[in-house]
Amino acid sequence: MENKPRETWSSRPMFLAAAIGSAIGLGNIWRFPYIAYENGGGSFLIPYVIALVTGGVAMLFFDYAIGHRFRAAPPLAFRRIARWAEPLGWVQTLITFFIAVYYMAILAWAAFYTYYSFTLAWGDKPNDFFFKDFLQMDGSSTYSGKYLGVLTVVLIVIWLALLLVMSFGVERGVGQVSKFAVPTLIVLFIAITARALTLEGASAGLNALFTPNWEALTKPGVWMAGYGQIFYSLAVGFGIMLTQASYLKRRTDVTTTAWTVAFANSSFEVLAGIGVFSALGFMATQSGQEIGDVVTNGIGLAFIAFPQIISTMPGGPIFGVLFFGSLLLAGFTSMFSIIEVPISACMDKFNLSRRPAVILVGGLAAVISVVLLPTTSGLPALDIMDAFINVMGIVLIAAVTLVAVGWGAGMFPVLRDHLDAVSTLPTKVWWIACVGVLTPVVLTVTFVGNFWDLVQSPYGGYTGTQLLVYGWLLSLVIYLGSILLSAVAWPKGTSFDVPKEFQLSAKAALREQAASKPMTLEGEK
Repeated sequence: MENKPRETWSSRPMFLAAAIGSAIGLGNIWRFPYIAYENGGGSFLIPYVIALVTGGVAMLFFDYAIGHRFRAAPPLAFRRIARWAEPLGWVQTLITFFIAVYYMAILAWAAFYTYYSFTLAWGDKPNDFFFKDFLQMDGSSTYSGKYLGVLTVVLIVIWLALLLVMSFGVERGVGQVSKFAVPTLIVLFIAITARALTLEGASAGLNALFTPNWEALTKPGVWMAGYGQIFYSLAVGFGIMLTQASYLKRRTDVTTTAWTVAFANSSFEVLAGIGVFSALGFMATQSGQEIGDVVTNGIGLAFIAFPQIISTMPGGPIFGVLFFGSLLLAGFTSMFSIIEVPISACMDKFNLSRRPAVILVGGLAAVISVVLLPTTSGLPALDIMDAFINVMGIVLIAAVTLVAVGWGAGMFPVLRDHLDAVSTLPTKVWWIACVGVLTPVVLTVTFVGNFWDLVQSPYGGYTGTQLLVYGWLLSLVIYLGSILLSAVAWPKGTSFDVPKEFQLSAKAALREQAASKPMTLEGEK
């Protein structure tokens, strides 16, 4: 049986809306401001921009080129490169599957806090409210089995909403929703930032964020942090952008699209930094503390620090609804591209149509998510899964893929020619130098450092059993699962060749362009 015709985006703006929605997620809002502050403030923008160009854009080129040329989700795309490369694609696929499992729980929390903002339900002690009242956290149990009833219901509803959108496909589902949701998200956060800038103490927060510490540029860790933030926020190297690009039409300006997505993502991060630190400046002023005493990131920033800010600021409930609504919307648009990777891979591998694949893959992810996370032991499970997937999954597989596929399979020149054949901005020499040398080195150093941290001391102070189940065993499931899935036979008639119409080269592109130009008077002579 031949592969079914692949869906395509109807237009480049539709793809851009989905790709930007994918890139703009929770990390832009709650991670970038803290990373910038901790690594030199204003001076951090120098390594950040360099990392954006040499790491982020270069990796987007790599992902987009593979997806566009080989027209498949990671497993089939890498199988079309080489038989031995298929497990790399399944590792990327399983990474995104498990990210989807725990990412949705955070969206459920954001939905609750959007509602809680109306009444400032967390009171004067947002820390106690979050851990004790809302999550009733059991920090020592591996699996408590004690469910938080309403949270469970909300998580199920959000999963159903997501799978409904996914069932309509990349164009009528993801594209149409992203076209509305992404501009709405940007408008919401502009409103949040504008309000935060009017708060007393906002200037102190901005000074803390943007005052440069030039000495920080001499520290290797600061440069590594720049690359880490770019890789984290752009979602490159683990199948998401590759899958998105597999739905692009044949004649798509891939490199210009990559630049657009990268700078849109970074612009939103800077906007988020301004809004977050303006609010933190207000918090410090009200409490009589230094900015450094109130700065935090991740879950602590979103669900503890911001509720405290919202409680003390004029018009706090409105600000809270906007902030947590933005978190919910940012996470929801990112989820489209996260869950699309395993759905698309399942469609390719088992020759399924979209809706059965959505039910199978999305349903399984939803069941695992609902069983594990809306419990009193859910937060530790989520935290450990996130930490181990980032280190043992994303960073490691990105480095291995670049070396194995780029150099081992000799794909760098092929992908460069493909990009140059369809794009107006040429790759030139810098691209292979960045993606073939610089990025693998940065990723390897990052992996070694982070892996050593995981081995040296118990992550987060969790128990050995918790770390074994949600960290080390999860990593084993991902890598062993990739081997087992690769051993499953592909449907009869599956083509492992590059689709003929996508066997593009720069010379062929020039011939096409020449043939498509209208004849001039001189030409007619």
